Formats: sequence, structure tokens, C-alpha cells
Amino acid sequence: MHDELIAQAQAWLTEDPDPDTRTELARLIDAKDETELAARFSGTLQFGTAGLRGELGAGPMRMNRSVVIRAAAGLAAYLKKQGPPAREGEAGLVVIGYDARHKSHDFAQDTAAVMIGAGLRAAVLPRPLPTPVLAFAIRHLGAVAGVEVTASHNPPRDNGYKVYLGDGSQIVPPADIDIAAEIAAVPSLTTVPRPTEGWDTLDDSVLDAYLARTDAVLSEGSPRTARTVYTAMHGVGKDVLLAAFARAGFPAPVLVAEQADPDPEFPTVAFPNPEEPGAMDLAFATARALSGESAPDLIIANDPDADRCAVAVQDGTDGTGWRMLRGDEVGALLAAHLVRRGATGTFAESIVSSSLLGRIAEKAGLPHVETLTGFKWIARAEGLRYGYEEALGYCVDPDGVRDKDGITAALLITELASQLKEEGRTLLDLLDDLAVEHGLHATDQLSVRVEDLSLIAAAMGRLREQPPTELAGLPITRTDDLTQGTAELPPTDGLRYTLDGARVIVRPSGTEPKLKCYLEVVIPVGSHEDLPAARAKATALLEAIKRDLSTAAGI
Repeated sequence: MHDELIAQAQAWLTEDPDPDTRTELARLIDAKDETELAARFSGTLQFGTAGLRGELGAGPMRMNRSVVIRAAAGLAAYLKKQGPPAREGEAGLVVIGYDARHKSHDFAQDTAAVMIGAGLRAAVLPRPLPTPVLAFAIRHLGAVAGVEVTASHNPPRDNGYKVYLGDGSQIVPPADIDIAAEIAAVPSLTTVPRPTEGWDTLDDSVLDAYLARTDAVLSEGSPRTARTVYTAMHGVGKDVLLAAFARAGFPAPVLVAEQADPDPEFPTVAFPNPEEPGAMDLAFATARALSGESAPDLIIANDPDADRCAVAVQDGTDGTGWRMLRGDEVGALLAAHLVRRGATGTFAESIVSSSLLGRIAEKAGLPHVETLTGFKWIARAEGLRYGYEEALGYCVDPDGVRDKDGITAALLITELASQLKEEGRTLLDLLDDLAVEHGLHATDQLSVRVEDLSLIAAAMGRLREQPPTELAGLPITRTDDLTQGTAELPPTDGLRYTLDGARVIVRPSGTEPKLKCYLEVVIPVGSHEDLPAARAKATALLEAIKRDLSTAAGI
């Protein structure tokens, strides 16, 4: 096995176009580091509905230029088999965006070269920009596909490759399977033409068009008074968000200086995800340092590629207490705001998100649908007007960006905060109103990060072989194994438990080595005076469900 592994590594090395990964791999071969080589050559990074995502490094199980060139070649072959583009007689256009992570620019350039070599046209965004700008550009430019090089909120050592088709939404089956087959059919890198020129590097006109489109998000003449603190989490959101806020006429956000500019090392956070413990600490400190007329009404955070939006609010009257709103809370607030503005069309969410959206839509007489997790599914809801998922993703302008967009979501939540401010109210006051009107919908998550992926499969296996009959003393009235699919949902690896007044969904993450359990309890509320007791009851129930579920899954 040792000789075979070394031979595999040497064959890869001869084709590797990147001097950095060539040096890395040569060092492993010289050291005869069988453990590390086996990890790099135990298979290939699998292309799926999330595209590619993984740790940077040499070998087929890592993200590197060789893997990206093969992925681009497979995508190009798939696109050419799809038939002629919309404009007859002209090669289809693939537009490519990238973030500020290590190697992102290289991967974008390689993708453009492969597309030109395959007889397609290619255009690369002018610099690292938010993922929503790429999603917008696909439809704006009439492209047949788009690629965004990003690992979103993953750790610094990771990168990824997200693929969109011409409708501006991310790929879903069977496109992922067909593209993966084309990637597997690439015999070697020597068969992939990669000219050194021929693609366009776009100017700022696409970004200007995206910013012009943000006008559609806000109501004409709406209040624009809310003050914000903003963190880009070392990502690419700052300049675009500041431009959008200035265009809208909001007060300029106060920046979290330590996290304002792109830095692929993400030096101030363990994980560059606003949901992770500690990630928002600098933002909270920045907000607490402001007082008087400068005191902020809310904190806004984007993840590094700015497709997600986190919101924090003052929780108390002394200006020192801040808390993050859950994604489900922001999702409900935005929905209520859109309903109040008279929005029509379908409200959509993933199955792991709060059922409160359905209550709000039903009361407003609007269609409501649940989809599988991910905006690749939410964006495909028929007649979509608004979509969200609990992981801080919101689509508030589907005609402009058919994906989650942390910039336009930030605009809309700041408009809502401004409107409430004019009324002497806050986002928390509106959440209280929604709880009284529809019941308190409290959500939480049990999330377990693992080094060994087999632990996730083992936990799912335990739950299927020995299914729990109750959680937190609540009987489980229905269990759905989502691998079978339902009348509304295609198959996915997940379990859904319906309880009396609660709901639990368990699934492996599609983008990280995590097992995720999504919990919701619904407590009827008679009046605002009943809210403290309802919240205490909900908190206790959620903690008990977590404990029992953890025991049942063996995690």
C-alpha cells in the first residue's frame, strides 16, 4: 500500500500547477508521511449541491487549484451539453465571483481560463465582493451559470466552490450529480485547455447595478433614523454595505475596526460565524462604548462572504446589555414588516426554521411553503416573495437576488428598526406582539462538531434503530424519516419528530463536520403579562429536550 500511495502522490505532483501545493506535497513524499498522504489520497472531495468545500492543501481530498480546474472542466462540459444559450450564435457566459480567502483569486482565474478553453465566455468580478453580488450578476448579465469561490463562514484553512445556474439560484439534483459525473470523467489536467487570456474582468458597473437594485428593498419615504454598529467579520461586506446604507440615507454605521477589512486569517475569531460563541464580542464592546446621540439601536454583522446577516439588540435599559437575535426571530420580524407593507407572494422557509412564519403568512392570507435546508431549495419556491432559514439567511428581494443576501437583509431590518424607533418601540417590542398574537415560538439548536465523521452516522443510526418515544416528558406523536421523502419534500438524510407543542429535526450538516438538531417549542400566550412565564417554561422545555435528545443520540 505504501508504494501505491507514493505513486499516487507523485502522479498528482507532476500535474499540480500550484508551486505552493507542489512544495507541500513534495515534502510529504520525501518524508514518507503515510498518515498524511493517506488522508490526502483516500478519495476525492465530493461535488454536491453545496458545490465543493474543504481544507486547503495538496491532493484530491483538499481544496487546491488541481481540484478546482477539474471542477471547472466538469461544469463546462455539463453546460455545453445543456444546449445553446439564450442568445443564439453566442457562447454561453459564466460569471465568476470570489471572496478574500487564501487562494480564492487563483481559483477564480483558473475557472475563467477553463471556461474560455472549453469555448464558453467568462467574466470575473473586479475584486473580492459579497456572494449576493455574484448571484445578482448572473441574471443581470444573462449568464448560463455562475461560480462563487468562498467557504462562507468556515474556518480560515478552508475554501469552497459554489455553483449557480442561469436562473441565479444554486444547483439542486440532478444537476449536481451530472456535474460530478463530468468532473470524474476528466482524465488528467493535461487534457484541460487553460489559455492565459480571453476572459473579461468586469468593472464596477455590475456592482453599481446591484446597489441600484437595493432601492427596491425599502419603502419610499420610510424613516431612515436607526443607528447601527457593523462588523464585516474580516470578510468582504464592508464597502458594499456602507455604500448601500449611504445610498438609502441611513446614518453611517459605526465599524468594528478590528474586523472591518478582509483578512483570510480571521485573527479575532475562532470561527468567523456570527452564531459562534465569542464572534460578536468586539461588536458588543464597540456598541457599549457609544453613548448619547451616538448610541446604536442595533448591531449588524455579516459573515465573511456577506450572504448572511446577524442582528443584535439592546436587552435592558442601561445600554450595556446586548444580545444576538436568533435567525428565527429576525426571520419573523422581516416577515411581519413585509406583511405590514402589503407584500404579496409566497413566504418560504426551510423545514428546520420556525413554524411562526407559517402563522404570520396564514394570518395575512399569503401562501407559505417549507423546503429542504438551503437556499438552493428556498429560492425555487413558486411565486417567492420572501424566504429565510434559521442560519441567518434571508432573501428579501428575490427578483434581484435569488439567494440569501446579507446586505439587503441589513437594509430591511434597519428600516424596520427606524420605523419602530419613530413609534417609540423596538424590535423586541414587536417580537412580544408576535408572541401574543401567534404564541411564543422558542427555538434552539443542539450542534455537535466532530473530527470523525463516522460519529455522525453512528448517532443517526442509533436514533433510527432505537427511536425515542418522548422528549422532555412530551410524547412523540409522529416520526418522519426524511430519507424516504414526503409528498412535499425530496429525500434527505434527516429525522423529524413531532411532539405535543414541540418539534425536533436532526440532520448532518451539509457544509461542516457537525450533527445539527433543531428544536422548537410553542407556548400559548394570553397577554403581554404572560410572556415572562411563557419564556421561562419554553427555556426549561428546550433544555430538557436537548438533554434527552443528546442521550438518545449518544452525543
